[in-house]
Amino acid sequence: MFYGLRRRIGPHKEILRALWQNRDSLPRAWRILNEGVCDGCALGTRGLKDWTIDGVHLCWIRLNLLRLNTMGPLDPARLEDISALQTLSEKELRGLGRLHRPLLRRAGENRFRELEWDEALALAGAGLSGDPERLAFYVVSRGTLNETYYACQKAVRALGSNAIDNSARICHAPSTVALKESLGFGATTCSYKDLFDCGLLLLFGSDVANNQPVMMKYIHLARKRGLKVVVINPYHEPGMDRYWVPSNLDSALLGTRVADMQVPVRVGGDLALANALLKYLIEKDALDHAFIREHTNGWPELQQDLAAQGWDELCASAGLPRETIEQLGAMLAASRSTIVVWSMGITMHERGTDTVQALVNLALAGGHIGRPGCGVMPIRGHSGVQGGAEMGCAPNLLPGGLPLSTDNLARFEAEWGFPLPGHAGPFAAEMLERAEAGQLDTLWCVGSNLFAVFPDPRRVRAALETIPLRVHHDIVLNPQALVPAREHVLLLPATTRYELEGGGTETTTERRVIFNAPIPGSRVPHARDE
Repeated sequence: MFYGLRRRIGPHKEILRALWQNRDSLPRAWRILNEGVCDGCALGTRGLKDWTIDGVHLCWIRLNLLRLNTMGPLDPARLEDISALQTLSEKELRGLGRLHRPLLRRAGENRFRELEWDEALALAGAGLSGDPERLAFYVVSRGTLNETYYACQKAVRALGSNAIDNSARICHAPSTVALKESLGFGATTCSYKDLFDCGLLLLFGSDVANNQPVMMKYIHLARKRGLKVVVINPYHEPGMDRYWVPSNLDSALLGTRVADMQVPVRVGGDLALANALLKYLIEKDALDHAFIREHTNGWPELQQDLAAQGWDELCASAGLPRETIEQLGAMLAASRSTIVVWSMGITMHERGTDTVQALVNLALAGGHIGRPGCGVMPIRGHSGVQGGAEMGCAPNLLPGGLPLSTDNLARFEAEWGFPLPGHAGPFAAEMLERAEAGQLDTLWCVGSNLFAVFPDPRRVRAALETIPLRVHHDIVLNPQALVPAREHVLLLPATTRYELEGGGTETTTERRVIFNAPIPGSRVPHARDE
């Protein structure tokens, strides 16, 4: 079964492209696909199998990433002209090949020169030896293993700093905060298998057709068992109208209807819609009163708050007619088992935390927590997302997602044998603000491209240029590594997850902890793991 794009050409083009791109290393490519833990999305499959359905598991995201794990080193001659490299896109830079040795660019130079590892580490060490309040560390989530997260945050704290952040926290920080406040932990309450016992699936701000294509197969099979699917998104996603599942003959030829209803909510209007739906359920008395009474707190206050919100106000904020909201409300009222899924279409808004809380309230009011076929799921994108906060790779959290309380700090100080800073470090946006103010001496990035993280590339560039030393530990070149620093830009060649000696673990969206074994084969000689 190939879970591919929504286009009719589906798997064939992607498979042929992957074969061509990896034609010089097909045996290793096959071992990675057949034995490795997927480095694409956060479903976290091992080899060509998953835990949800029988059959072969393969998606276009994984095929598109395969070349990063099989290609050889880049041509050193390309490093002689950084201006020429700056004309290339991020995809074109990746296609040049792997970073092969430590590389250094000094201020005023237009080239990188090769270093030995001892020289590179001496320069990096000097940059880390100053005031810990003037250091910052940022870790990418795609492909990052739990052990890397853990080692990075522990090393930073040994330096006397909590200034470490990761891209996963940025993506789903509102989910983590709201879920911890309401349910006690920042993760999904259900598994993908629950889709097969589910009556109604609400997809808020999620484009699973493109970002989690394997889930489309699950939805296709669940629909055969009666699942209804509602997509709530300002953009009418064609892939959620009709999708081609190659493993099913009829679907492969004609496509499969996915969404029973698409709700074109106004941008930023999801909070109003969630409150309007709960208001409708209250008015129709379509609530699980026993669940509310026995398992929740604060219901009277929530009811009072909703009563003060008029229908005209909610409809205007949601950008929807009342009839549409009531139609969706009727589906929700009739459902005995509902799963609410959301992604960055929810969390990237100014009131993302409030919106996630409203979605959780909606599930709690109907008793859609803690039963088969029910739950709330902040669907993760990249393969290393869930592990970031759980390993403590955040400026305000310790491993286990524990806050920086006096008791927690004392516990880890006793375990690790060194004092810990008691105050939270800067979040990623605050790191850039410190750089703009001249308050940052060293920025160390493990993977990542900050141009893709923040909305204003000019501001990102200006901030990066003010930092005396930037260290980029990565597999390939990317645009942020080509921005000059005030003094030095140091590039360190990283290993892939399949080259990590002894292997490592990954935490999936479902909170499965799976072992990622090393895959034998050729590797870039001078690359070192993070």
